[in-house]
Amino acid sequence: MRRPRSLTPGLLAVLGFLSAVGPLATDMYLASFTDMTGDLRTDAPSVQLTLTAFLAGMGAGQLVLGPLSDRWGRRAVLLTAVSLFAATSVAMVFTPSIEVLIGLRLLQGFAGAGSVVIARAIAADLSTGATAVRALSLIATVGALGPVVAPPIGGLIAPIAGWRGVLAALALAAVLMLALATVVVPESLPPESRHTGTVLSVFRRFGQLARDASFTAYVVVFGLGFTGMMAYIAASPFVGQVMLGLSPLLYSLSFAAGGVALVCVNLVNARVAPRVGPERMLLIGVAATLTAGAAMTALAATGALSAALFIAYAFVITGGAGLIMSNASALALARTGPTSRGAGAALLGATQFALGGSISPIVGLWGEGTALPMAVVGTCAAAAALVCALVARSRH
Repeated sequence: MRRPRSLTPGLLAVLGFLSAVGPLATDMYLASFTDMTGDLRTDAPSVQLTLTAFLAGMGAGQLVLGPLSDRWGRRAVLLTAVSLFAATSVAMVFTPSIEVLIGLRLLQGFAGAGSVVIARAIAADLSTGATAVRALSLIATVGALGPVVAPPIGGLIAPIAGWRGVLAALALAAVLMLALATVVVPESLPPESRHTGTVLSVFRRFGQLARDASFTAYVVVFGLGFTGMMAYIAASPFVGQVMLGLSPLLYSLSFAAGGVALVCVNLVNARVAPRVGPERMLLIGVAATLTAGAAMTALAATGALSAALFIAYAFVITGGAGLIMSNASALALARTGPTSRGAGAALLGATQFALGGSISPIVGLWGEGTALPMAVVGTCAAAAALVCALVARSRH
């Protein structure tokens, strides 16, 4: 297929939808956590493990599928991955136990990784410099609609069709992704620009990229931005519904506030970052998440948390994470070449989901009746991100 000369609005929209794999596969069923615990005769940490399994699969899948797209092209790897994602999404609807669900979520995450990592690589293939920051921000904007629409959809479906109905809606979204990817997404990496070595040599690009201190620092910042947001996502069903007494629908609408923040900040970033620089916008995002984490820690420790403050925290922590991730990814991928762009995008995604996936069980094991673990993790992640961002900036 002929390589497109630019990222058209239609292609950007589809890439954004494909990038929404994570929010759709996690946010849509969060309000059903408590129902799943009873129906599958399990406990809260086990249900939260379905989230961890998905994130672990996403991390591992990006490490495999990203570099393979450098060797065999973006489109073939993308369509294979999205096909598997759709198949596992359908199978999950009929899961008989929590153990089977955890296994399917692991496989679903591995397949879903292809959408995320290759969408990011395609955007980098077709843009450079300020254009790349704008493109990645716009893709993130479309992807951020996932957290806006997924929780209300889940909250509306769950009372009518239960958590299996919610998973059926996710399966429909996966089939739509496959159809759109097949029709709209072209090949962005022509044969002459691909890695020509062996498959094993493709993975050696990881080591070459890791030796770039600035690239590595931006990758870690990207992952830490997601970690603070992931701590909120993992804890929010229990903080919002158990502690604060929100109904599933009201909780879902409150959760969508974070998605609105992601949309807003990425639209602003797409316009402002090319003028003021992604480094400055990155530091603004880090400052926002650090402030929100410190404030939430104080509220949780003193028992002063309310529903309104909980929603405000969701807005700031996710908006700050959006600024961090859009700008850190652009800065990191700017340090890669065509034959290592998939590997670079894979390291971004793998770090993101490795850090985020490790947080979910920690937050769950700390207890269901307190917001303190969510707040402490968010604060620590933001502080570490600030240090890494300053290190990356000093190594330019």
